[in-house]
Amino acid sequence: MAKFEQSITGKFEDVLRHLENDISNSGMTMNLVAESNYSSGDTKIAVRVYDKYFMRNGNRASLSLTIVGHGMDIFISAIGAGGGQGIIFNFSLGAEDDMVGIVRESVKRIK
Repeated sequence: MAKFEQSITGKFEDVLRHLENDISNSGMTMNLVAESNYSSGDTKIAVRVYDKYFMRNGNRASLSLTIVGHGMDIFISAIGAGGGQGIIFNFSLGAEDDMVGIVRESVKRIK
C-alpha cells in the first residue's frame, strides 16, 4: 500500500478536473472504476476509484482518490493498493507507488 495526502488551496471543481485529467491520461490501461460525489453546504466530497493493469508484474493495482473541499480549502488523499504478488507474502513491485505518484506529481503542478 502507498499513500499520499496533501492540503492545498483552490477551487474544488478545478482541482478535481485537473486530477481526473492527469490520472486518466497517465496510461492506456488506467480505468475509472467508480465514482461518488457528495455536497452539504460549502463542503464537497469526490471519491474516485481507478485501476490499472501493469504488464511488468502481470496484475492490477487500484487507486482510491478522495478530495474534500470546504470553501477554498482542499484536502486530497490518494491510496494505492493491490500491486503485490503472492498469497502469503505480499511482495510489491512498486505498482501502488506508481499510482500514487501520478497524484503526487499532478498536485505539484496545481500549486
